[in-house]
Amino acid sequence: MLWDTHMHSRFSGDSKSEPKDMANAALLRGLSGICFTDHLDYDYPDDPELFLLDFSSYNKAIRALQKEYASRLKIFYGIELGLQPHLAKKHEEALKNNDFDFVIGSSHVVHGTDPYYASYFEGRTVQSAYLEYFESILENIQAFSGFDVYGHLDYVIRYCPDKDTDVSYRLLKNDLDIWNIIEEILMQLIHAGKGIEVNTAGFKYGLGHPNPCEEILKRYRKLGGEILTIGADAHMPEHVGFCFDQVTELLQSVGFSYYTVFQKRKPLFLRLP
Repeated sequence: MLWDTHMHSRFSGDSKSEPKDMANAALLRGLSGICFTDHLDYDYPDDPELFLLDFSSYNKAIRALQKEYASRLKIFYGIELGLQPHLAKKHEEALKNNDFDFVIGSSHVVHGTDPYYASYFEGRTVQSAYLEYFESILENIQAFSGFDVYGHLDYVIRYCPDKDTDVSYRLLKNDLDIWNIIEEILMQLIHAGKGIEVNTAGFKYGLGHPNPCEEILKRYRKLGGEILTIGADAHMPEHVGFCFDQVTELLQSVGFSYYTVFQKRKPLFLRLP
């Protein structure tokens, strides 16, 4: 079975779930293993303390859970960093002082605004909003390389005010300015030995596709990308392993026969079931 390597618990500012409840949900879904990746977003707009992480309490809780579930479920210890270029040194310090198995780098804040909020899209075209988002990913990659994979690469599309997802995806694929930046992102990640994730929360948001969409996953593979993790981005037990029944066929359709799990920051390549 599969691993879910992107999930959140009460140690993230946007979750109230107990880690034990997330682990139990993984057992119910027959997962092989999980990795907790609670949020650390320094300088989050409007509420800078919302996504600060209590490393000591987080570490203690996950290590205790690993011992409790040792005979039933493999549990790894990770983090999701909300990247912004000016935070590179703070992120380096956080990683130096913590023994994580896995580090996701993600774009949540784009030049001071999270696309989660409608204000990000106000007063401009969807094309320019997407363009700025992907340009900011390049800025993050150039400023900081301490992550293992880049998370939910087309996160911006989740919150587009135009709810016609077909239009959104056509723009993503057919606008040359946007697509060229996406290709540059993928090439830089591959060159740096970094991966991307297939984040099934896109299905939860009604997109009909994972984040990133199949076209980006396919292009990543054709460019030589090999490191691909799987995560549901669950913040509640009922979303652990969300839509994982679709993952194997989806990944095979874009050229993958395996996926990746990180242990002690080292990639382990596992056959798709």
